[in-house]
Amino acid sequence: MFERLREDIDCILERDPAARSRWEALTCYPGLHALVLHRLAHWCWTREWHWVGRFISHIARFLTGIEIHPGATIGRRVFIDHGMGVVVGETAEIGDECTIYQGVTLGGTALTKGAKRHPTLGRGVIVGANSQVLGGFTVGEGARIGSSAVVVKPVPAGATAVGNPARILHAETDAQREAAAASMGFSAYGVTQGDDPVSQAMKGLIDNASGHEHQIALLWQAVAQLSRAQTQPDCVPRDAQQQEHFDAERLSQLLK
Repeated sequence: MFERLREDIDCILERDPAARSRWEALTCYPGLHALVLHRLAHWCWTREWHWVGRFISHIARFLTGIEIHPGATIGRRVFIDHGMGVVVGETAEIGDECTIYQGVTLGGTALTKGAKRHPTLGRGVIVGANSQVLGGFTVGEGARIGSSAVVVKPVPAGATAVGNPARILHAETDAQREAAAASMGFSAYGVTQGDDPVSQAMKGLIDNASGHEHQIALLWQAVAQLSRAQTQPDCVPRDAQQQEHFDAERLSQLLK
């Protein structure tokens, strides 16, 4: 028990720069308190002391603002940051190293008792604030759920899901890119150290268009110089673009 508690405190210090000491993490983080009480409630639930488990989870909800059903399965080194309004359903499974922010719901859409109604989070998943993950599917290892996303279908490992309904920004083929981003540091709230990949793609197109603009201007300047050297000024059309007018910086600002 104390080993698990030490791991929980260590992951708080690792992922939250606001945590100054182990004592502060132990006494001032409701996510840690909710996990400790959940372990007791889950222990009772697995021994078919269902009412006792539900009552302990109810007390934990009153004290922390975090509601975790005693039937849910939670791995090691899970961090629930801030935590107010977090709801975790009965058949939910949360893997090791996951991070969950405030207002998250791991809910179900089916009413069949005994069925797998709630999501499974793989190892290292980050679920951003106020996002809803609804259904008995799997969110793959290392995936990120952006803030306020509504996820109703599986998310591939290493992918990022944003929006309502959520769309996948990175497919499995981009796993290497995600790994490189992850190596730069922990991605708080499911936000990578880089930019939204759609924004990155647009910026790449803008840079490419700007380069073409520059090359076209240089080509017409060269044609104009050759025409003057050969005393054939009419070879260059009057509307030939010899000066650049493409404002790449202004377009890039629109994507920020």
